[in-house]
Amino acid sequence: MFLQDALDFLPILLKGAVVTVQVTAGSFVLSSVIGLLFALMMVSRIRAVALFAIGVVNVIRGLPIIVQLFYIYFVLPDFGIQLSAMQAGVVGLGIAYSAYQAENFRAGIQAIDLGQIEAAESFGMRGLLIMRRIVLPQAFRIALPPYGNTLVMMLKDSSLVSTITVAEMTRQGQLIASSTFENMTVYTLVALLYLSMSLPLSYGLRRLEGRFALRRRT
Repeated sequence: MFLQDALDFLPILLKGAVVTVQVTAGSFVLSSVIGLLFALMMVSRIRAVALFAIGVVNVIRGLPIIVQLFYIYFVLPDFGIQLSAMQAGVVGLGIAYSAYQAENFRAGIQAIDLGQIEAAESFGMRGLLIMRRIVLPQAFRIALPPYGNTLVMMLKDSSLVSTITVAEMTRQGQLIASSTFENMTVYTLVALLYLSMSLPLSYGLRRLEGRFALRRRT
């Protein structure tokens, strides 16, 4: 019975899995861009800029992701900003995780030895050039472990976009379970599909971290 039901449900769940990957990828890119911007603002020598960024990051971190999704999907239309469920899911998850990405990048940037920056300045390098050539490449390597963990967390938390009707894997599972009442079969399959995506991703990230660590030693 389980195998037969699994064969019937799997094609639908796989379609949802494609949407899950799309939401995760889009949100990850968006959160990385916004997070890097916040991180650069947080380490700015202009106190007002740094305090503003720190305040925004703390507000984002203090709000549940599901509340942010609801606000973007249900409240923004009252202000004339209408997003599809998919767009709202990507934007909401991206903004929610941008705060964590900002902390990842900030920690990496502040871990760079100030002596390297001073040495670069002595050679006539300034501002953005130092950041682009000296600081950010090293900061990324330092931030890679938590950065990778954030990607895995986003893959799992992409299930939250089902609350605003995005037809990702969890949502598809809910629809199948409500119509067939085969709860055990459906959610077992959903769990296995999440594992089949997150475990290889975690392994690949560990391999990548190992390669960066090896390069630093050599």
